[in-house]
Amino acid sequence: MLSKQEIKFIRSLSQKKYREENSMFIAEGEKLVSELLSSDFELVCKYTKDQIGEDAMSRISLLSSPSPVLAVGKIPISGEMTAPDRSKLTLALDSVRDPGNLGTIIRIADWFGIDTIYASEDSVELYNPKCVQATMGALFRVKVFYTDLAKLLNKNREIVNIYGTFLGAPSIYETSLDKGGIIVMGNESEGISPEIEKLVTRKIMIPPYPAESARGESLNVAIATAVVCSEFRRSSGGQLQK
Repeated sequence: MLSKQEIKFIRSLSQKKYREENSMFIAEGEKLVSELLSSDFELVCKYTKDQIGEDAMSRISLLSSPSPVLAVGKIPISGEMTAPDRSKLTLALDSVRDPGNLGTIIRIADWFGIDTIYASEDSVELYNPKCVQATMGALFRVKVFYTDLAKLLNKNREIVNIYGTFLGAPSIYETSLDKGGIIVMGNESEGISPEIEKLVTRKIMIPPYPAESARGESLNVAIATAVVCSEFRRSSGGQLQK
């Protein structure tokens, strides 16, 4: 049986304030919990529907349909930020605010062998439950560093190519892409900010089809990330970084 205090505590982790105070986050679902258990992350506690009952599980779950298992994990202490490596692909997120988008981007990065993401300090928090859910466990393998993005890019723009997606730029399919570099993806509604745009060294665009009849303003940022990462991998022979 779960006490009212335990239920209250677990539910409190839906809020950023309490996640930060306790350095804990929630993972729900068999896939996510399995990934947590096989990762280097510390498990705080685990609950199953068979163990605590359907009613208790529904009271601690943050999902509309409670899953069979829920776990609380310890948020690891952030290590020293890895510097960009010109031989590897990394992502830089400029004010990505939607947790579902961030989680999906992390999952995309994991799929394409990208192990580092730099996020601006005003991007959505990694351990937001919707973000955690959308990663499907990829957050246990991909490092996300929150940083002053403009400062990071300015410091490294002479070392690595910085790519950014812009309307009116050369088509990504007609551009020579390096095996490594930093790919900047912008805010859901505003795109890449003017401050960050000044630091982009190579502008690219995902062209609509047919080219003369774009049916929308832009692609969703997570979808655009998948297309860009796929083309980078294809153009470099599909070889994943080691």
